[in-house]
Amino acid sequence: MVAREVPTSSTMAVPHGPASVGAARRRLRRDLGDHEVPDTVIDDAVLILSELLSNSCRYARPLGPLLDLTERDIAAEFPGNGSNLTWRQEVTDSATEDLGGILVRWQMHGDGTLTLEVTDGGATTRPLPARPSLTARGGRGLSIVGRLAADWGVRDAPGEVTVWAALPAHDPAPEPQRVQP
Repeated sequence: MVAREVPTSSTMAVPHGPASVGAARRRLRRDLGDHEVPDTVIDDAVLILSELLSNSCRYARPLGPLLDLTERDIAAEFPGNGSNLTWRQEVTDSATEDLGGILVRWQMHGDGTLTLEVTDGGATTRPLPARPSLTARGGRGLSIVGRLAADWGVRDAPGEVTVWAALPAHDPAPEPQRVQP
C-alpha cells in the first residue's frame, strides 16, 4: 500500500459569487478530513470560511478574471524554500471567468494551527464586526469568526485585501472535572 501525501496547504481560485461558498466549503471539509482533523474543528473551520467568503462576495470587488489568477501567482505565496508546503489551484467554471475571482487559502502549520484566508479586491470599507439589532437579518459574520477563531485580522496589499482567521486544528482540552469534597 502506497501512502498518499496530504498537502499542508491549499489555494483555490473561485468566481466572485455566492455559488463559490459551497464549493470552497466542500473542498475545505475534504482536505481537513484527509488530515484527520476532528469533526468539531472542521465544522468551525467551514463556518469561518463560509462567513469570510460570503462577506467577500457580498461587499468586496473581485481580484480580476479567474484566468489571470495563474499558477505563477499562487506559487508565489509558497516559494520553494524547502518547506513541506504544497499548493493546488481549482477553477470552478471557465464560463464564469468574466466575473472575476477570489483566492481562498488554508494552511496547516507545524504548531497545530489552521489558518484560513480569503483574498479579494477590497471594498470601500474595512472589514469590522458589526453590532446588529436583534431583528437584523445579517451583520453577525465577523462576530461569529471572532468567537470561533483564536485570532483573526485583515492584511492590505496594493489592489487586494486578505481577511484571515486562525484556529487550533485539534479539539480543545476538556475542562478538568471538579471533585466535590
